[in-house]
Amino acid sequence: MQKSFLIGAAALVLLSGCEKAEAPAPADTTTTEVPDESTPTETAGAAIAPHRFAPWAGKWTGVEGMYVTITTAEPGKYKLEMQSDLDTKGTYDGSDSEGGIMFKRGAETLTLAASTGDATGLEYLAGKKDCLKVKDGEGYCRD
Repeated sequence: MQKSFLIGAAALVLLSGCEKAEAPAPADTTTTEVPDESTPTETAGAAIAPHRFAPWAGKWTGVEGMYVTITTAEPGKYKLEMQSDLDTKGTYDGSDSEGGIMFKRGAETLTLAASTGDATGLEYLAGKKDCLKVKDGEGYCRD
């Protein structure tokens, strides 16, 4: 009888271990961490956009020794090294705009835009197709 009692008690212990245990509550996955401002976020997408006018990089030639050399800088920005007339040579910061590369020279805000040689109004550039124009009488073409 003692043997059957022990077997019954052992069976009861084993069966009690098979009872369905209640699952623990899921861990809280929400955070209140503030993002590090040095880490790019999705909203910074515009800041890392490519250069709209990257194909314009390089040297463009105007008349009488005039030229513009375009180099890309940070996304959407350019450096323009320019001899725009006999007396004006400088380097200007440019940026992407709807019509071309916008830059400030002196008190004027100007745009370097795609053009033809004919549209520049400069006889020397007439007939050329791959050109950039700042304003009438100021343009540069690829040779």
